[in-house]
Amino acid sequence: MKIKHVSKVVRTISIWLFVVVLLTAGKMDANSGGIENSKVKSIVPPNPIMGTLTSPGPDRVNGTITTNNPPPPRNPRTPPRPVFQAAGPQRSVAYFTQWGIYVRNYNVKDVDTSGAASKLTAINYAFAGISSDSKCMSFDPWADYQKHFTDTVSGQPDSWNDPNPLAGNFKQLKELKAKYPKLKILISIGGWTLSGQFSTAAQPANLQSFVQSCVDMFIKGDIPGLAPGAAAGIFDGIDIDWEYPAFQRTDTESKGGYKFSPDDTQNYTAMLAEFRKQLGNNHLLSIAAPAGQDKYSKIQLNKISQYLNWINLMTFDYHGGWETQTDVQAPLYCDPKDPSTIKIYCVNYSVTGYLNAGVPRSMILLGLPFYGHGWANVAKVNNGLYQKNVQPAPGLYPDAPGINDYKVLEQMKSQGYTEHRDPTTKGYWIFNGSTFWTFDDAQEVTAKMNYVKSMELGGAFCWSLDGDSPQGALLNAMTGGQRAQ
Repeated sequence: MKIKHVSKVVRTISIWLFVVVLLTAGKMDANSGGIENSKVKSIVPPNPIMGTLTSPGPDRVNGTITTNNPPPPRNPRTPPRPVFQAAGPQRSVAYFTQWGIYVRNYNVKDVDTSGAASKLTAINYAFAGISSDSKCMSFDPWADYQKHFTDTVSGQPDSWNDPNPLAGNFKQLKELKAKYPKLKILISIGGWTLSGQFSTAAQPANLQSFVQSCVDMFIKGDIPGLAPGAAAGIFDGIDIDWEYPAFQRTDTESKGGYKFSPDDTQNYTAMLAEFRKQLGNNHLLSIAAPAGQDKYSKIQLNKISQYLNWINLMTFDYHGGWETQTDVQAPLYCDPKDPSTIKIYCVNYSVTGYLNAGVPRSMILLGLPFYGHGWANVAKVNNGLYQKNVQPAPGLYPDAPGINDYKVLEQMKSQGYTEHRDPTTKGYWIFNGSTFWTFDDAQEVTAKMNYVKSMELGGAFCWSLDGDSPQGALLNAMTGGQRAQ
């Protein structure tokens, strides 16, 4: 009897242990990390590539959300953990704009001399485009690989007699990598104005050759007009910035027109799978992902993570000059008192939506805007917040009203503006009685980085380096002033 009793007890304990293991495994999987060894977007000067992650129209607003429905309940089962290298320390990623060398005069060397390169895990070079025949292409060959710089990272002016005629930003990035061997550099494809051809390129008949053209050009370094492999070794991976799969944009700012299809949803997943297949496990693959529920609901978030090293979640542009009410452009938390029709425009709601969809926490990088949005003709009520019947404030660039770089806004603070912080949203703005500017200062960036740590996210990224102050105030707040590990 005693032996039978002990046997029964052992069987009972074994069953309960098995159940506990299953439950624990499910919890760990839901929070497991992704792979490692991986807009706005800028206040862009007059340049046809401009609209990357910012916008003067509601469709361009990364955070535009058209439903009041709460996030779906969390699914305890997530896709299998990626088979790549496990996630490591928090990542610090920054976008470098191709056109920053023009009006802003922000060059790759500035990434070195400002100290930014030593603090970053990776740089995304924005942007490459897609041709009408669904092949990767340089949108600005002069900036990318033709311009000869005299003030270079290496200190040696580009020579016209160099047997390898590679020049431009690409050569400067190559020199930057030589100086910072741990720094990873990715080529970002798409952006606001160059996403119009993704839908066609991702169709099954075009997919393999499209991806191959990107790998050939940017990973193997086969640049048209240069010797084979002339640009090899510059890019460690590819960042996909499709704005947005299966989403009908109504603006006319996409170069070459904008195509979309309901099939984009599954084709987007298949495209990322094909990129991973052709890149292999030794190169990085990331995406710039929308913060608006109306857009990310059209992406198979529970499937794509297995192919990616990380996700750049574009948690900015929730509000801006395209609206006729002042608001905080990238609030950390939603404000139930916000008179906007929809009250889910905030960072925390977006992050929660991705987590509920099964995206591993450590794969999400929080987006930080190094620019701001502004309005004029604002009533002197409630310190300018939530005031209606306003207009975009004049910006630094005439073709981008309502937008300014952080470095410009920081200087404006001493020109009759008062500073304000909202205790609910943690949002920040300045107001002079009639003009209202909302942006992230160093204190707000620090608050968001504390949020990143408390939520156990994978890190943060910024758009973009050329918007920061010469002292790198925002990047220092983003990285804690520490060198990248």
